[in-house]
Amino acid sequence: MEFFMAILPFLVLILVMYFLMIRPAQKKQKEVQNMQSNLQKGDEIITIGGIHGTVESFDQKHMYIRTDEVNGAVLKFERVALKEIVK
Repeated sequence: MEFFMAILPFLVLILVMYFLMIRPAQKKQKEVQNMQSNLQKGDEIITIGGIHGTVESFDQKHMYIRTDEVNGAVLKFERVALKEIVK
């Protein structure tokens, strides 16, 4: 019984860390992966660098973003650089 009482604070600490840190991080990572997999041509996006643009095309690892409608500038980014889909 004394062993259980001695280890109980550590178990509580691990449980609290799981619910306050690990679980929310896993949930956020799953949301980001879902957003990246649902990327479609024509989506208006924002990259983690703050660049706004429209998805021109994409492949397994990269996305091509049109940033300037007038000059037709298309930039190549890694898909992990996707921060947010605006539209």
